[in-house]
Amino acid sequence: MSVSSTAQANLPAGLSAVLGVLSSSAVVIDSDDRVLQASEAAREVGLVKDDDLIVGELLALARQVRRDGEIREGEIEISASGLAGRTTSFAVRVAPLGSEVGGGGLVLLLVEDQTERRRVEEVRRDFVANTSHELKTPVGALALLAETIEDAADDPEAVRRFAGRMRQEANRLTNLVQDMITLSRIQAAEPMPDPARVELDSVVAEALDRGRMKATARGIELAYTGTRRLAVLGDEELLVTALRNLLDNAVAYSPEKTRVLVSTCLDGNMVELSVADQGIGIPERDLERIFERFYRVDPARSRVTGGTGLGLAIVKHVTAAHGGKVTVTSKEGAGSTFTLRLPVRPGVPS
Repeated sequence: MSVSSTAQANLPAGLSAVLGVLSSSAVVIDSDDRVLQASEAAREVGLVKDDDLIVGELLALARQVRRDGEIREGEIEISASGLAGRTTSFAVRVAPLGSEVGGGGLVLLLVEDQTERRRVEEVRRDFVANTSHELKTPVGALALLAETIEDAADDPEAVRRFAGRMRQEANRLTNLVQDMITLSRIQAAEPMPDPARVELDSVVAEALDRGRMKATARGIELAYTGTRRLAVLGDEELLVTALRNLLDNAVAYSPEKTRVLVSTCLDGNMVELSVADQGIGIPERDLERIFERFYRVDPARSRVTGGTGLGLAIVKHVTAAHGGKVTVTSKEGAGSTFTLRLPVRPGVPS
């Protein structure tokens, strides 16, 4: 806590010690609105400058509390003009410290940054809403196809055709549920409790094997180049899942008769695992959002390819769980390259 030497005598005994252990930003002002004490957090977020409480909304609350002696609570939004370049949501509690102390008029403000909590709540609400929407599509299609088959019971060809569509929608629903389970499991386990040695050669071989059927059907070559015998600490199945998702995306968004290249290399104490395609590329405006759950650059194309909208979110969280980071470079019409940067396993030769 920051306390001026002249203000120390005006503060109740033990107040500095109490406020010093609080997680909230704390400010004490006197009857002249002068700051007698302020936590480092209050100064860091820009509530206090020198001996002044510079946020008008907080100063107004403090004056009301001083006038009527009533404790007030609430939430306030502080715009960028009042808070060093960003908009922040704060939960506020303002209380008088007693008129008998130091000539009267001392007011305590406890302020807690709610921005991250609100962001998490918004993400959770969006996830529920998006999940409901994504589930309704295949479920609704299955119901409609089932009714159509009932009406076409005397037409074997129509029954076969609609049954094939039902299989497609059922597979889409299965993939969506599986991706949701995988994403939840990854997020709950960050960081991984029991990492083991994982050979990247095995990860690449398994992911290529799982993705080869889709690639072959579209005449797309899957290739592997780079440094071999690299290893990291982690979960092999999760890394295979992440790489398979990148390969599936690369195949889905690439023209026929092109190539998707997987490469590995060692960069200092980091291993780089990249997937490069010759596809349609990603617009620059979308690059920052493609790792969000259910975010799609082209929703219509995603429906055609059968994507769940969770693949890149899974890649992001798998990489984070391994202590790494995923990046992307892309140019519209010239393909994309996704790169996983993972800490190398200690003891692995460079």
